[in-house]
Amino acid sequence: MRKVFTRVLLCVLLLLCVSCKKTPPENGAQGKLQIVVSLFPLYDFTRTIGGDKVEVTLLLPPGMEAHSFEPKPDDIIRANKADLFIYTNRYMEPWAANISNGIDSRKTLVVDTSQGVHFLQAGQGAEHHHEGNNGEGMDPHIWLDFANAQTMVDSILTALVAKDPSHRDYYTTNAEAYKAQLRDLDGRYRSGLSHCAKHIFLHGGHYAFGYLANRYGLKYESAYAVSANAEPSPAKIARLIRQIQENGLHYIYTEELVEPRIADTISRETGATVLKLHGAHNISKNDLEAGATFISLMEQNLRNLRIGLQCR
Repeated sequence: MRKVFTRVLLCVLLLLCVSCKKTPPENGAQGKLQIVVSLFPLYDFTRTIGGDKVEVTLLLPPGMEAHSFEPKPDDIIRANKADLFIYTNRYMEPWAANISNGIDSRKTLVVDTSQGVHFLQAGQGAEHHHEGNNGEGMDPHIWLDFANAQTMVDSILTALVAKDPSHRDYYTTNAEAYKAQLRDLDGRYRSGLSHCAKHIFLHGGHYAFGYLANRYGLKYESAYAVSANAEPSPAKIARLIRQIQENGLHYIYTEELVEPRIADTISRETGATVLKLHGAHNISKNDLEAGATFISLMEQNLRNLRIGLQCR
């Protein structure tokens, strides 16, 4: 019932936004492009490329888990007032299509950063088995393949230049420098994960790290499906416990902004230590204030993967 009400409210607001006169974004800095983005990777990519020429607003409140997010009326109005509205892909943010359909394209440029990326089927490229139909569809976590992340940066760059061609060189220089950092990060993952005693990692959260596993030739299994709408079955938990025992693993991973209940349960049953892998969907308020970036989160992941995989 709540989702039905939200959709109805969304439609009404979109009609109002299309018919109303556009006004400048609240608290907008004079002369800066006003940009609204859906998830943290886009927030970090865009503010890095745009620098002091842009003002970027993240729709997700700090600390909110991304998969359960639904836009509020203020979010819809904010997107309609922006110069650019940037989202990840239709599998990750199905609500973004509804927002973009109601946006006046003469004012706001809508950017789907999945254009040109390599999608994986949910569960593809890893030893992962969903129960029922949970494995159907595309894996939306495209930014965790760093080649995809570079393509997303290119999409953002193209949009910034389209809206503000006078600063083309500035945006292009920033984007190329950032892509070089992503290539360096990719190289450090390849080198850091190339001499490991283990080649499988298990996760007590939702299926978020398929792209990472696929890119570096690892096996990966999670307790939940791509979208953790249902509890993992006892059979799934038993399978993860068995996998730990059969593979001689000493670690089970958990994720950001979610209670590590399943990982803790598996830890108690097996003696495995719980480590964090950050999917970078969103970050906590403390991390945001401390200046966490996409690359710093991925560096933290590499350190924890090397521990869990017993790398030299």
